[in-house]
Amino acid sequence: MRSKIIAGNWKMYTTPTEGDKLADELVASLKNMDLGNKKVIIIPPFLHIRSIASKFQGIADVSAGAQNCHQETEGAFTGEISAKMIKDAGAEYVIIGHSERRQYNHEDNELLYNKVRAVLDQGLTPIYCCGETLVQRENGIYFETVSSQISEGLFGLMPDMIGKVILAYEPVWAIGTGKTASPEQAQEIHAFLRNLLAGQYGKEIADNMIILYGGSVKPANAAELFGMKDIDGGLVGGAALKASDFIAIIQAA
Repeated sequence: MRSKIIAGNWKMYTTPTEGDKLADELVASLKNMDLGNKKVIIIPPFLHIRSIASKFQGIADVSAGAQNCHQETEGAFTGEISAKMIKDAGAEYVIIGHSERRQYNHEDNELLYNKVRAVLDQGLTPIYCCGETLVQRENGIYFETVSSQISEGLFGLMPDMIGKVILAYEPVWAIGTGKTASPEQAQEIHAFLRNLLAGQYGKEIADNMIILYGGSVKPANAAELFGMKDIDGGLVGGAALKASDFIAIIQAA
């Protein structure tokens, strides 16, 4: 049985002081919560990782993550952060290929494949994102879009490595817009991704792959989304910045 994962991506919000306050609010709820088969990942800005990770030590199935990393282990790359540094800070997960990185930093699938390798090489878990824009959705090329993102960004991995990756489908048109893909629309893409993986790596690996939905997940729609057969939780944005909303989403899983 696949675990349900609720990951909160804080993006470029919260100062370290504000992040500590939000983390303390989450700790107060999570330390007394029976998560069952659920896992919770808190993904703050880089500056917060060590502090956030330390706050969640001792709470089972709650971990810290990072929002990005560089593809090299170290080097003269001013302003960049490596997976090795992220691991040492206490994170266990790294988002790779978020739509905002693809759009604003022009990250292509080849670069993202190298980042995935860098994360796996450090024993961390990549959360690899894919998804279509509104234009791609309206033009009916969303299957082709996510297929190329997955095949070019992941299919170079050997079977023993692909099983360590978490996927996140994020319809770009539903991120930060208040719009949400219907549960049926989201399920359609999640099922397509699982079938795509099965074609490359076999049914067993595909059936065990965790695929998250990311796109304006809120307490009001979380239960219906997470009730879909192939949706294994959420990559939560705005709602992760309010402790009560994020806890409600966790409870909805």
